[in-house]
Amino acid sequence: MGTLYVISGVTGMTGSELVRQILSDKSANHHVIGFDNFYASSIQTVQECLDDERFEFFEYDLNDTAQMTDIESRVNALKNSFDETVYINCAAVVHTEHFYHVYETFETNVTGMNAFLQQALRTKAEKFINCSTSEVYSMNSWNENGGVREDDYLTLSDAEHSQRTSYAVGKLLTEFFIKDAVDSGRIKGCSIRFANVYSKNERYPKHIIPFIINSFKENGKVVLLENSRKNRRTFLNNFDSCSAVLALVSTGSALDGTVYNVATDEEITIIDLAKKCAAKMGIKDPVIEFSGYRESDPERRLLSTEKIRMRTGWSPAVDLDKGLDECIENYLALTQKP
Repeated sequence: MGTLYVISGVTGMTGSELVRQILSDKSANHHVIGFDNFYASSIQTVQECLDDERFEFFEYDLNDTAQMTDIESRVNALKNSFDETVYINCAAVVHTEHFYHVYETFETNVTGMNAFLQQALRTKAEKFINCSTSEVYSMNSWNENGGVREDDYLTLSDAEHSQRTSYAVGKLLTEFFIKDAVDSGRIKGCSIRFANVYSKNERYPKHIIPFIINSFKENGKVVLLENSRKNRRTFLNNFDSCSAVLALVSTGSALDGTVYNVATDEEITIIDLAKKCAAKMGIKDPVIEFSGYRESDPERRLLSTEKIRMRTGWSPAVDLDKGLDECIENYLALTQKP
């Protein structure tokens, strides 16, 4: 009979791509109930799916009790027509500019997530996937042994150093919510720590890749933080982050309440990333300037993905070169002035 999916933050980067991948299987009897309040997104990200009768969209807020009660009623009305019900929590205040503002992140990332999980438990959903973040690794975001593992101890920058970690601590708490629900036998589920996800469909230059592209397009140069003189990152294409979510959904044995890193091992400096984008845009001698500083920003972030690869067979399919080509083409077309 297929799967009933309930997705929060459905017009965001992860939610919208999940809808596309779920609905791409025309032979499966899947159905998606999705909602978003457009805090940092737009209905345009799922525009192509709105006419599909398998997708129901609601302009709802995760923290609006009446609206969430309506979602719950809709799930209860439909769930018996499907083999299983899967909740996926994609709602989050994720842009780096918000990391330092504890009240902006807490309500959605902690309170809202827990309320969504409690709804899943009341509807007797079979599975819950919690989108967490690699920010939880804080100042221990890499090592020389193939990247940090999910069971490595954390070394957190605290309030004495920076408010940034408030975002990470909130997300870390949600991982405990999931573990408790699974350990008590109420649901199957897990948390996912994504690392530096990017998408060809990003509409706003908030994350580093669209920021670089937009800066070169609009200003002929890019101004990076002083941190970027040293920083290195891996970048995970959104197609791959969402295929990892669905790989976990389909692997019941992996839904043991634990955490999975989802990342790539293509590490690159931020400066080289800017140069690579410039070269792909036909800019021979890119102007790169530096201004500003971000507290408690790890110099590197390199994650081990051995666990998810071993348990589900997942591996990334889009390398950075291909991903950047898609981003540049789509973002330039999206922002083309009439």
